[in-house]
Amino acid sequence: MTSALETEVQDAPRRPRKRASGGGLGRYILIRFLLIIPTIFILMTMVFFLMRITGDPLTAALGGRLTPAELAERSAAAGYDRPLIVQYLDYLGGVLRGDFGTTYTDNTPVSEVLTTYGAATFELVLYSLVVALLLGVPLGMIAARTRDRWPDAVLRIIAILGYATPVFFVGLLLKLVFSVGLGWLPVAGRLSTSGQITMSSILNPTPFYLLDALRLGNTELLRDVVEHAILPAVALGILTGGIFLRLVRTNMIGTLEMQYIESARSRGVAESRLTTRHGLRPALIPIITVMGMQIALMLGGAVLTETTFEWNGLGYMLAEYMKARDYVAVQGIVMMLAVIVAVSNFVVDVIAALIDPRVRY
Repeated sequence: MTSALETEVQDAPRRPRKRASGGGLGRYILIRFLLIIPTIFILMTMVFFLMRITGDPLTAALGGRLTPAELAERSAAAGYDRPLIVQYLDYLGGVLRGDFGTTYTDNTPVSEVLTTYGAATFELVLYSLVVALLLGVPLGMIAARTRDRWPDAVLRIIAILGYATPVFFVGLLLKLVFSVGLGWLPVAGRLSTSGQITMSSILNPTPFYLLDALRLGNTELLRDVVEHAILPAVALGILTGGIFLRLVRTNMIGTLEMQYIESARSRGVAESRLTTRHGLRPALIPIITVMGMQIALMLGGAVLTETTFEWNGLGYMLAEYMKARDYVAVQGIVMMLAVIVAVSNFVVDVIAALIDPRVRY
């Protein structure tokens, strides 16, 4: 026999659950976008003060090349004799105006360095992501379908080796095999000498070699661009491809064990159709969510990859400026890489929210 309170509760109309609305998605995107600002500000502040632990950038770059009097004169002209907080406020003002300073080694505006070499790094990361997806997704599907059998074991070992092997070591092996040994692909650089000459004839060129080659419609130039990009992209893409392989395998195994998959299997649906049509999309969601972190990992690996293959991008120039102790250039490049990572994470989060509404809450 139920009490009066229980009867009242049972008879009370149930409130309908609030459905997720477009406002939830819009609020999520706005919050994620606004979080970019403090993230970049904190990174910029950290980079500025860390670059000055050993002294002012001018002394670090030109110390020993100039007399103490000349060094003091140039430091005063650059404003490095002022209090550090004043230098920091001036630097913030310059960044807001798009002025990141001028390099000391070659007297080039840092903004020009970023625009000139940033496109090369962007191209390399894009190529590497394509390689990682082409390797990780199909191999992860095969590993999931052959769970606990020898193909699965072999692919898991390959995945571990892929993301555990240093990227510069993979790059050297690829160069020894495919460039020095077989002679199939170029050893280094972004273009051959003849390709550079052809590229210089383009009116209003962009910093992207692949785009300019497509605009020109020159198949030889396009082949030259692709051939120079293969080995760096594979060396950097293997690193992320191993991670994608493990993610796809793990999530596809979980998906293939769900009830709706078992129901489809009992109706006689082919295993290949279950894998590609029903199991793949849920397995790709984790890849999208971690892709922002992988872009950050790729940018870190790009420094070693570009140095190994003499790929003239931000990573290569960062290593050169660090050797020259040009901390103004290093500061600008690190800032640009931080901005790329922050924006990439924002874009990835938005895509993940569009695919899977659960990430908004």
